[in-house]
Amino acid sequence: MRVLAVIPARGGSKGIPKKNIINFFGKPLLHWSIDSAIASKFITDVAVSSDDDHILQIAKQNKEIIAIKRPIELAKDTSKTEPVIVHALNHLGKNNFDYIILLQPTSPLRTSEDIDLAFQRILKSKADSIISVCEEEHHPYKSFKVDDEGFLSGIINNEYPFYPRQKLPKIYRANGAIYIIKTQIFSKSESLLTNKTTFFEMSIERSVDIDKIEDIEKINSYSNDILK
Repeated sequence: MRVLAVIPARGGSKGIPKKNIINFFGKPLLHWSIDSAIASKFITDVAVSSDDDHILQIAKQNKEIIAIKRPIELAKDTSKTEPVIVHALNHLGKNNFDYIILLQPTSPLRTSEDIDLAFQRILKSKADSIISVCEEEHHPYKSFKVDDEGFLSGIINNEYPFYPRQKLPKIYRANGAIYIIKTQIFSKSESLLTNKTTFFEMSIERSVDIDKIEDIEKINSYSNDILK
């Protein structure tokens, strides 16, 4: 079984300039995802896709990494991730891999153990894909909407905003750390969400997505144990 990990690391970033290669606790942010991919028991090939030559040069410091130069049109602020995966598969040959794993470099607290546990979960299930999630801190059922006259009402009904959280269904959000999908399924749909997508839950603390400096400060406030 061959499993391809795709790590998308474009050069541009509005929140933090050169975000994917900033120094994050002793090494470039990108390397946290590279190291976890290489340490995985299931991943056989690791590709870094970028429009930035400097990022690709840093990635290639590890000889196990496949560096893929991404066209500019796939590296804009509005660019979606799925076409980046398609580009990588076209470059490497989609028929060469059984599974694809998307590892975004902005999720540095995801570990190789997380990857392997998620992979084991999808293998034991009847799912075609799996997405890592964490529990949503602010339950959407407790939210309000405003009507045309400026009056509030519950987004679902007028009772849920006042329900104890424990009585509401548990809600998850994708944390951006791990996406796994069968290559054959992805090649047909070019979507990471399928009709048979299961989930892998991670803690809120390790689900931080690095988008701005405040996110790094948040991680810095945690115990050192979370960075091991």
